Amino acid sequence: MSDRKRAPIRVLVVDDEEEVRDAYRQILLEADVKRDLAAFRELRTRLFRKDEAPAADPAAARGTSFDPEFCNSAEAAVAAVKAALAQERPFAVVFLDMRMPPGPDGVWAAARIRELDPAIEIVICTAYSDVDPCEIGGIVPPEEKLSYLQKPFHPHEVRQMTIALASKWRAERSVVKLAYFDALTGLPNREQSRNRLVGAIEAARQHERTLAVLYLDLDNFKRVNDTLGHAVGDELLRVVASRLRNCLRYADARGADAGAIARPGDLARLGGDEFMVLLPSIRQAIDAGVIAERIISALREPLQLAMNSVVITPSVGIAIFPNDGADAETLLRNADLAMYFSKRRSPGTYSFFDAAMNATALHRFTIEDKLRGAMQRNEFSLNYQPLFDIRTGRISGMEALLRWTNEQLGVVPPSEFISVAEETGLILPIGEWVLRSACAQAKAWHDEGLPVIRMSVNVSGQQFALSEFPNMVGAILRETGLDPSKLELEITETLIMNDEAWAEKAINQLKALGVALAIDDFGTGYSSLARLRRFAVNRLKIDRSFVTSLNECSDDRAIAAAIIAMSRSLRIDVTAEGVENISQLMFLQEHDCHEAQGYLLGEALPASDAVQLLRRVGAAPEGSRTQRFKTLIG
Repeated sequence: MSDRKRAPIRVLVVDDEEEVRDAYRQILLEADVKRDLAAFRELRTRLFRKDEAPAADPAAARGTSFDPEFCNSAEAAVAAVKAALAQERPFAVVFLDMRMPPGPDGVWAAARIRELDPAIEIVICTAYSDVDPCEIGGIVPPEEKLSYLQKPFHPHEVRQMTIALASKWRAERSVVKLAYFDALTGLPNREQSRNRLVGAIEAARQHERTLAVLYLDLDNFKRVNDTLGHAVGDELLRVVASRLRNCLRYADARGADAGAIARPGDLARLGGDEFMVLLPSIRQAIDAGVIAERIISALREPLQLAMNSVVITPSVGIAIFPNDGADAETLLRNADLAMYFSKRRSPGTYSFFDAAMNATALHRFTIEDKLRGAMQRNEFSLNYQPLFDIRTGRISGMEALLRWTNEQLGVVPPSEFISVAEETGLILPIGEWVLRSACAQAKAWHDEGLPVIRMSVNVSGQQFALSEFPNMVGAILRETGLDPSKLELEITETLIMNDEAWAEKAINQLKALGVALAIDDFGTGYSSLARLRRFAVNRLKIDRSFVTSLNECSDDRAIAAAIIAMSRSLRIDVTAEGVENISQLMFLQEHDCHEAQGYLLGEALPASDAVQLLRRVGAAPEGSRTQRFKTLIG
């Protein structure tokens, strides 16, 4: 790009003498030169070199323009650089007078300006010969971005030095932008943010300040990408970056020190849909929570993308220096960990890091590590919990329940490892293994003549969402030789409601195979019996939360009774989960519930024990329902 098309060069001139500032003004502002050329020449002769021939009219070389600002003290110079950075209009070059009594000198100003803006080109101007460039370079590194100008100097020196240094500044800025800035959002990237964080921690340690790191992750961003396309996802990230910039205005931020400003790296895109916010100086930890609330509130405002109204929320984790970490890596890791807990607890919220999170996270990561090889090590097994026909007291089916025993971890509860399997995608091969093993076991029991009317198997959301899932079920049935009518697949109502079109298609394909479908944990979602009826499901399983409180809560009794009655009218069978006492069983009998399962009737058993139960029930004499249940319970 030619100079003529470029923006004016931003220059800061710092000198305590008004006449010197006027001289710079005459050199850098061509309009002033043309308006009073004679005054310019007189002033130039008096302040710089004497008895020189008149120079050519500066207006003749107007290709480069300048945008100078002028200060008369070191403190004012530092404030001007802060303001320029906050406005995202940084200076390319600063000319600093060496001595500006009675305040701090140019070296003091240079050191603080360099801390604020590592990219700026600094020129030390002095009439004294005792200035040692090597010494100053050690105080204000790097030396290659520090220049010197000896007074008196020619006006052409100032102009040409400004042009040369600005050209260097622009070239370096382009390289830096490629290396340290995100091309999509224009925000600093992970590397730049880490450099800034390292410097901010050092400054906070030196000045005994409190610092906060906020780690942001957008909730459900992948769903936006998958449903509306990557172009819309990219635009969403740009909007998020813009809103974050608006949130990070230190002049308005409660809790930030008055002198704090937003600097490159204080806001960064770490990758994907993850962002970092650095608060380099806060009074107390709770102030970081105020900023987090502001960010969450700003980002959850609806936005229009590709003719769609999209609402996005961030989960935020906060780590505080020095309490939560003394270095950049530890602070970022702990903020990330706190964000993870926010997302797991309640998306769209923030959490402060707590040391207990480390132990929890370590356990979780250990589970993930061991889970990856569990199938190859044959660590999985199936237990089988009986389902009883309340009207006859006979076993009407078995539900296959996954169990995991690891040499290091011991018996791992499903509540701990199922969610990890889903997050990592391991649930897909594990779920296929469960289905195949359960079908093979049901076929073996059936061949032995045992009374297994059906085998129930839980299906994860990721499995059910696969277009090839119905074909996989058909292949396993053919492979194991199990009659399709003996298999019942359990899916949650939330899974159906998330994508009703696919749910209806998949269920129809599964029904065509002859497989039965059950809705698990019914009553915890937002579906209705009328809507579920169109999916032609065979069974509803009343969530254990309703059954558990049948004795104490009249509302839950009414809900359970209504579900049973309406299901009967729609010819849908009902199974009550979590039956643990006789009064619950009697309530279900009185309301003509079809099935029940729970610890009262039979806990989940290994295959070897389940066989004994099936044989015992199969050999039990005919009798009343009460006698049969007493036999089973006893």
